Order: sequence, then structure tokens, then C-alpha cells
Amino acid sequence: MLLISYALSDVGRKRKHNEDSYYADDTLGLYIVADGVGGQSRGEVASQEAVENLQCWILRHRHLIEKFHENPDSTHVYQIKRMLESGIQSACYVVFGLSQQYEPGTRMATTLSSALFIDNHLFIGQVGDSRIYRLREGETIQLTEDHTLLNYELKRGIITPEEARNSKRKRNVITRAVGQLDYVEVDVLTCEVSPGDRYLLCSDGLHGYLKDYEEISEILSGDLPTVPGQYIELANSRGGKDNITAIALELL
Repeated sequence: MLLISYALSDVGRKRKHNEDSYYADDTLGLYIVADGVGGQSRGEVASQEAVENLQCWILRHRHLIEKFHENPDSTHVYQIKRMLESGIQSACYVVFGLSQQYEPGTRMATTLSSALFIDNHLFIGQVGDSRIYRLREGETIQLTEDHTLLNYELKRGIITPEEARNSKRKRNVITRAVGQLDYVEVDVLTCEVSPGDRYLLCSDGLHGYLKDYEEISEILSGDLPTVPGQYIELANSRGGKDNITAIALELL
């Protein structure tokens, strides 16, 4: 399948500098969005280091991708999933180590959402609250899970869905981040893809302003080169309190 993508990042209307980083490679089939954790030092360093380390890790283990092309059985699916998880763990270790070099005792960290497309499979690695959405045949779903205090309490029945909708403070409390410690639990999942699928990778500076799946679908189904700009314009028009990053891609 042929992949085509467009990406854009914006500082927003309130922040002085952009702590988001992203990577989009249609040839490799790798897409990453990372958002430096607010309130901690050098978020832009954390996000950029995480993105670059994961990119290099995937390139170093490209032979596993070639093996998957030759035989996409369960063994090779497992190897790709472990490769992706190990790459994020490596990035976590590097970011944590850098934070100790800069200012011992302090922390810098980042969220990270990654999508690796190989043939008719999508492999996702997820830490934090950046997100990946899929639009297929007019229906949009969220493929990733937010690692936030809000989602943690909602899943365990500590708060109700109505309380979750009205909570702003807990939505911003991250329970997992790359670099916060020298190890992080990574969500790794895989699913099959189809021609015509569209995907959106974004930081919370965007999805925090999206009202519902219908609104996501309306923009994501439009002229692909304009999609990231439309999302950024929407987020800024609704406040732009955070950095905003969007990668929109389609399988042809």
C-alpha cells in the first residue's frame, strides 16, 4: 500500500515556545508525535530526543521489517511489537539520563504516540495522552488509550462519565511519560489496515479542543494536504492554550 501524509505543528496562542516534536516518513511507514510534559524542564528536548531515538531504533532494526515482509506470521508480528516497545524503552532511558545530566534530581519527560505501517498491518506504541485516530468508511475511532489520572479513575469506576466530562484538572495529570523514570510501561498493539483508511496523530493541544468523533471525521475526510492546518486553526480559534501538532495520513 502507498502511504501519503501531511504534518504541521504550531506553538498555539499562549505558549512562548513549542515543546511538541513529530516525525513522518511515508517510505519507512513511521509516524510519531511527542509532547513535552508541561511544567517540567526542557520539554522540547525530551520530545525531540524521544522522536529521534525511536526513529534511529527502527532504522537500526529494519531487518526485522524485511523479515516481516517475507513472512508476516505470528512470530514476526511479535518481533515487530517487541522492537517497537524496546525502541520506546530505549528513548525513555536516554531522556531520563539526559535529565540527570542537565539538572540532577529534576525530570524532563514527554508523551509519545507512534504508528508503524508494514504491509497491511499497523503497529502502535503509546505512552501518555497524545492520540491516534482512524477514519474508515465514515466512522472515526480512537486507537490509543490516554494515560491520565482522569482515564484511570474512569476505567475503575471511581468517577462517572459525567464527572469525567466536567473535570479539567485530572485530564492534564499524566500517569505515564517517556523519561519520567528510566523505565515506562508501553502500550503496544496491532491491527489490520485497509486502502482508503485515514489516520490522525495529534498532541493534546489539538484533541483537547475536539468536540466529538463527528467533528474529527468532518475535517479528516477533507482535502488531505489541508487537514493539519484546519485542525490547528480550529484549536487556535478555541483558545490555543497548548502547542498543537497534527499528522494526517492516508493509505492508497
